[in-house]
Amino acid sequence: MTLSYLSGFRFQELIVIVFFLGFIFIIPLIALIDALRSDFRGQNDKIMWLIIIIFFPFIGSVLYFFIGRRHKAF
Repeated sequence: MTLSYLSGFRFQELIVIVFFLGFIFIIPLIALIDALRSDFRGQNDKIMWLIIIIFFPFIGSVLYFFIGRRHKAF
């Protein structure tokens, strides 16, 4: 067993998999932290976004970045 071949995957495939999984976990984490630190216009908006991000991590994060960030209190 060499370093470039690990359990059926080549090194390049492992790099892509690690990058993809990191992306899948980092985006929801950033959205969750941003939602927790932000003030929203509506009283229940923060709770709603946190529930969406927790139960639907990737889709909820993308929706939060496109829709939820516009609803912050300034």
